[in-house]
Amino acid sequence: MIKKVDHIGIAVKSLEETLPFYTDVLKLELIGIEEVDSQKVKVAFLRAGEIKIELLEPTAENSSIAKFIEKRGEGIHHVALGVESIEERIIEMKEKGINMIDNESRPGAGGAQIAFMHPKSTAGVLYELCEKKGMKG
Repeated sequence: MIKKVDHIGIAVKSLEETLPFYTDVLKLELIGIEEVDSQKVKVAFLRAGEIKIELLEPTAENSSIAKFIEKRGEGIHHVALGVESIEERIIEMKEKGINMIDNESRPGAGGAQIAFMHPKSTAGVLYELCEKKGMKG
């Protein structure tokens, strides 16, 4: 079911201020930056071996990332699990008693289809199911 940990999402106030730590200090490769208007977030992708780091900067005060930072501060936001057949995985999670934030997949960054599991069902961790059809990495 789970192919791999696809990426770790980290909420940050500013990509401009945060990126130098990842690129200059940690020497991670910046893969790209994109804005996801529907999520009100700007995303920077960094390669960290087999896993990517996804830095998430809010683009609006009412975005879920802005609310997360306001409540908890900057830091790890979610762990994304790479899956195939995401709609089937959502059904499977619900059948196993997992409360889903997303009952259907939706477009995410990097061309992925995503769906989040509610952390109250997963021991306090926000997990994202992430399917990248026909894409490497």
